[in-house]
Amino acid sequence: MRKSLFAIVTASALLAGAGLAAAQTSTTTTTTWTDAEGNIIRQDSTSQHYNSVTDPNLQVSVGTEVPSTVTLYPLPQTVTVPDPGQYSYTIINQHPVVVESTTRRVVHTW
Repeated sequence: MRKSLFAIVTASALLAGAGLAAAQTSTTTTTTWTDAEGNIIRQDSTSQHYNSVTDPNLQVSVGTEVPSTVTLYPLPQTVTVPDPGQYSYTIINQHPVVVESTTRRVVHTW
């Protein structure tokens, strides 16, 4: 009986730990991105002479990770979102893409 109880407690602890680890690695954004911010990012990339990554095989959508070969840029100062340092952007196939800086996961595209 003690061995069964110990096994159940151990399994429960392992499952709880796995759940916490999964929760820590997920990315969530509550920031609402506007079309005006997309235009600001486009203009910034043009004025800074940032090149668009052109790769027809690179299809990005919310939640996907941008490859490490893609250069990320800081958001323009005129884009006002909570915790702007958390986000970066790039231009992929002529479309602005906002990513979470630490995970490189896409949080918005236009």
